[in-house]
Amino acid sequence: MIDILKRRFGLLGRNISYSFSKGYFTEKFSDEIFKGNSYENFDISEINHFAGLLKNNPDLKGLNVTIPYKEQVIPYLDKLSKKAALIGAVNTIKFTKNGKLKGYNTDYYGFKKSLKPLLESHHKKALILGTGGASKGVAFALDELDIPYTFVSREAKENIIDYNLINATTFDNFQIIINCTPVGTSPNIEACPDLPYEFFTDKHIAYDLIYNPAETQFLKNAKERGAVIKNGLDMLILQAEKAWKIWNK
Repeated sequence: MIDILKRRFGLLGRNISYSFSKGYFTEKFSDEIFKGNSYENFDISEINHFAGLLKNNPDLKGLNVTIPYKEQVIPYLDKLSKKAALIGAVNTIKFTKNGKLKGYNTDYYGFKKSLKPLLESHHKKALILGTGGASKGVAFALDELDIPYTFVSREAKENIIDYNLINATTFDNFQIIINCTPVGTSPNIEACPDLPYEFFTDKHIAYDLIYNPAETQFLKNAKERGAVIKNGLDMLILQAEKAWKIWNK
């Protein structure tokens, strides 16, 4: 059993009062086994405030990282795990015994483990909506699952298509649609990515990294056409537990 001294952890992000992580770890730490741990939100308006946060909180032992800092935080770290370096995004920071900051990515792990039970032989290719830090972890997981993917953004770039190009043929070719954008997050629950939802079928998976609301408009629209749907809650729980292991190893 891990000995629990008074240890502080937290979440780095912007506008994170809704935070899943704070609620999750606060509940976890209410258990007598974990007594002495605490978890708090570190809501900063710009990443350049991160250095001051570290200076003012020298006793921190670990941080989760969320939007919009999964990529921006990397220059402030001393080291990256091999997978975080390959992914190019960090959502977990470990404060090492010698005072160094090491970045990890547990998003890919949570996504991969939560998607895998849904996969069937006809799920061949994936569309990733969004190109931010979260999408990079998703792409890495798909690589490990040997599922080819294409990114979708509001502007077409090299290896990225825009939403205007998505049509019936796209849905024939891509059977897994993953929303990695914040569109549809509470309180803007009526919003959804700009897709021709009529082309979803029962051969499709619609996966939304959003967990609040539990069923986004994106998922509702896909479900109406028979698609298998999944929100991001299991992914979050899995990545949080992986972060906890990293902080304690």
